[in-house]
Amino acid sequence: MSGQGLWALAGRRLRADRVGMASLAVVLAFLSMVVLSACGLIAADWEQEAGVSYAPPGFTGGGAAMVVPAARKEALPDNPFDPIADDLAALRAADKGLAAAGAARRATLPFGGDKWGHDVLKKTIKGGETSIVVGLVAALLAVGLGTLSGALSGYCGGVVDDFFNWLYSVFTAIPPVLMILAVAAVLQQKGVLSIVLILGLTGWTGPYRLIRAEYIKHKAREYVLAADAIGASHWRRMFGHIFPNVSHVALVQMSILVVGFIKAEVILSFLGFGVPVGVVSWGSMLSEAQNELILGRWWQLTAAAVAMALLVTAFSLFTDALRDALDPRARP
Repeated sequence: MSGQGLWALAGRRLRADRVGMASLAVVLAFLSMVVLSACGLIAADWEQEAGVSYAPPGFTGGGAAMVVPAARKEALPDNPFDPIADDLAALRAADKGLAAAGAARRATLPFGGDKWGHDVLKKTIKGGETSIVVGLVAALLAVGLGTLSGALSGYCGGVVDDFFNWLYSVFTAIPPVLMILAVAAVLQQKGVLSIVLILGLTGWTGPYRLIRAEYIKHKAREYVLAADAIGASHWRRMFGHIFPNVSHVALVQMSILVVGFIKAEVILSFLGFGVPVGVVSWGSMLSEAQNELILGRWWQLTAAAVAMALLVTAFSLFTDALRDALDPRARP
């Protein structure tokens, strides 16, 4: 079956799957949110202190009894002979500014506020940008490494295959969490790039194993032998002839890893290896929310958990539909 026929048939199967198409719509909605957030069109002011500390969600009706902080009633001393008179004047001006800012804060927010009065809805959108970008880029890195190493190992065999099999055995012999922590300790740096490297460098083993098996199977088939007979180079046979016939495996693996890496980012943030201060993600929101939940402030935990659960569920259902659509053994 040609690559074009495979993808055309897969497209028809996927369009006939209502659950898969609905899941794809949800995933595309989240991706659109990421693009709009990255462009600054939405949630650009998520750090603005829009509400009072722990402002409750507006739909709970809990803001009626909230008291907005007002200006301090005690007056600062005013002595013209005091050597710190200028400092006192500056403090009075700052005090008035804080009072004005406090008076402008809202007692409730649509989905509540955090400790600093940040809008949880905007914070969830901005956090989704970080978590989804981490999941996508890390999955792309992992699948790229796994595909390249699997192609070299399966096609070349011999010493090359032995080397990559040894490397694969080393990475899979260590529990995934310990491997992630080991790479994080080696990098010794917080940030989105570090999380991407941690997840990408530890998640390539799954794609490698599957791609290697596909290349071992395909390199002995007639169309590859025919390409060899007409003088096609090894590189062209590997990526011009074989890869289009196994690309669906890499695509399914990437969609699976995106889900896993989004959840792994939450674990890294909880363990202290996540995003740095000043950057928000769903993982950092859940890490903050564990202390808020003790105080009965449940809205930040709920917002981050619901958003992540919705995306992960939609992506998982879409992955299942994509795997079924790309299965060459399925009947048209």
